[in-house]
Amino acid sequence: MVEVEAYCGADDPAAHSYRGQTRRNATMFGPPGHLYVYFTYGMHWCANAVCEEAGVGAGVLIRALEPMTGIERMRLLRPRSRRDNELCSGPARLAQAMGITGASDGADLVSGKQGYRLLSDPTAPSLELVNSARIGISKAIDEPWRWHAAGNPHVSRKPSAARRLPRV
Repeated sequence: MVEVEAYCGADDPAAHSYRGQTRRNATMFGPPGHLYVYFTYGMHWCANAVCEEAGVGAGVLIRALEPMTGIERMRLLRPRSRRDNELCSGPARLAQAMGITGASDGADLVSGKQGYRLLSDPTAPSLELVNSARIGISKAIDEPWRWHAAGNPHVSRKPSAARRLPRV
């Protein structure tokens, strides 16, 4: 992943879980390590990794990733992408390229049994992280809860006001 945004449940008016659990956002209130998938703008799927204990309703929107494998399949799923850095640069593009749909909601990201898995790569190069306000929301717009890899061409959008964080 090269770009993510945090959504902090009942403390965050921009979070789907802010007003409590519904049929649509029930996965956000489940155990951590699962995929919360939702439909937006009547045409796009987006995906969050649930990351708080059950009942809290907090997660991380996966905004962009840099494809390492499976690029040919992603090109088939996103035939209008002219360049590889357009395949997964944005939450809807990413979901389309990864084949994520409503049927993926609740997928276990730890076991990977449903085809999606979060992995730690201890050999990954150090990245300079930048944080800024989240994108595309109308509430809690000043919270600096968006993080991305500085200079990475797969990031969805360059932030207007960003803060560089120490290398990790």
